[in-house]
Amino acid sequence: MPGHVRQDVKQDFAIIRRFEAAGLRAWPAETVAYDGTWVLRLTAGHPAKRLNSINPLDPGDHRNLEERIARAAEQFKAYGRPLTFRLSPLAAPEISTYLDEQGWSTLGRSLVMALDLREADLTEAMDQIPLKDRRRFVNATLKVHGYEELHRAGLSRVIGAIRPETGLFVLEEGEEPVATAICVHDSDLAGLFEIATRPSWRGKGYGRRVLLSALKWAQSHGAERAWLQVEADNEVAVGLYKAMGFREIYSYHYRQPQEAVGTEHAE
Repeated sequence: MPGHVRQDVKQDFAIIRRFEAAGLRAWPAETVAYDGTWVLRLTAGHPAKRLNSINPLDPGDHRNLEERIARAAEQFKAYGRPLTFRLSPLAAPEISTYLDEQGWSTLGRSLVMALDLREADLTEAMDQIPLKDRRRFVNATLKVHGYEELHRAGLSRVIGAIRPETGLFVLEEGEEPVATAICVHDSDLAGLFEIATRPSWRGKGYGRRVLLSALKWAQSHGAERAWLQVEADNEVAVGLYKAMGFREIYSYHYRQPQEAVGTEHAE
């Protein structure tokens, strides 16, 4: 079933809870509300689903689904966002069953992958000092990802709201940015975000180079484990991460009412 750990991957709710909590801290939403153990995240300035979704965090919390989903729908409507669930293995199976009955669509599966930095081979990594200039990093990210200009302010606010120590990495050819990554160092974990290589520069090792630089920085700051999220059908990226030693920990997926599908950013 989408969103649940593969049969050959051991479910460990304590580990999953830790990564889910780190993800909420590392990529903060503008507004956060709670309904029981559901975390409702909404961000007016950025359309990414992970910033605009309901995140259930307890497999036993599935009471009053109709009433709670209706309340959440009003909050999402006020933000101009489609009602969206992000379902990890921490979500009660009864939620998926209810959404199936209501005809909700299931959107693509994403993987959470992790790497033990204590055993990682980072000998090829460059010593790269992260950028301090957030505006320069956002400019580079818009070019590399091909984001629309209207995402500039929202992305800048999200990055500015990150509380753990953060490294902003850009690889350039001449004055042109070709690859980006954000590394969020939180205790012994290092989360990686906004990893991308400009389309015309792909296949030349830039993605691997920027990741190695970020991982070396994280390791030097005391991180013991790196993690990232990637869409499961992105075979090139998944292949790169596996080649670097990352392994799947668990997966998640999104659910939306049928009429809302395709209206939001893919992440």
